[in-house]
Amino acid sequence: MICRVTDMRNKEVINIKTGCRLGYVCDVEVDTCTAKVVAIVIYGRLRLFGLLGRCDDIIIPWCDIEVIGEDTILVCFNPPQRRFKKKARGLLAYLLSDD
Repeated sequence: MICRVTDMRNKEVINIKTGCRLGYVCDVEVDTCTAKVVAIVIYGRLRLFGLLGRCDDIIIPWCDIEVIGEDTILVCFNPPQRRFKKKARGLLAYLLSDD
């Protein structure tokens, strides 16, 4: 099967480990020395309709791609762990705490 980069943009990426939809292919990384595709890139989701920017992009190495089908791309990918920020405490909670 021959697939162009423009054809890959319409394909949905699904993680076979978790069964989650990761999104659609938005870009590819190419090694210019060897002319090989190194990874596919899925842009991060919008936060608050794009007003707060995007989440981090998902970069999937080419070796993690299992199957490229007509409509979907199946990958065996371990997503990076999300980092959660510490909640800010209000002035009242700060005054009432024993810290």
